[in-house]
Amino acid sequence: MLGEHPVNATLPASDIQRAKQFYSDTLGLSVEREDPGGISFRSGNTQFLVFPSSGKPSGSHTQMGWTVKDIEAEVRDLKARGVSFETYDFPGFDSATHIATTDGVKAAWFEDSEGNLLGLVQLP
Repeated sequence: MLGEHPVNATLPASDIQRAKQFYSDTLGLSVEREDPGGISFRSGNTQFLVFPSSGKPSGSHTQMGWTVKDIEAEVRDLKARGVSFETYDFPGFDSATHIATTDGVKAAWFEDSEGNLLGLVQLP
C-alpha cells in the first residue's frame, strides 16, 4: 500500500541552474542527486525534486512546506539570505513580520526562484 512508502514533492523549474542556486545557496539545502531529469534536494529526513519544465507554477497555493519549531527565527534567517516573503490581507496576518497566526498555528510564505509558492508552518 502507498501508506508504507515515502512521498516527496516535485517542483517545476524553467531555469534549473537558477533553481539549484536558490535551493543550495539561498536555502542551504544539500543536493542529493542531479541528472537530466532534475535535482533532488535533501531536507531533514525527506527529499524533493526540482525538474526542468516549460510549464509555469501556479503560485496560487502552497506547493511545498516546512514544519519549523521557531518560525520567527526562520523568517529572519531567510530574509537575511535575501528571501522575500509574501504579504496577504486577511485576519491574523502581521505585515510587519510576514507571519499569519490562526488558532495558534503560525505560517509564512515565499516564492522560490521559479515562482513556486513555499511555506513555513509552526504548530502549537
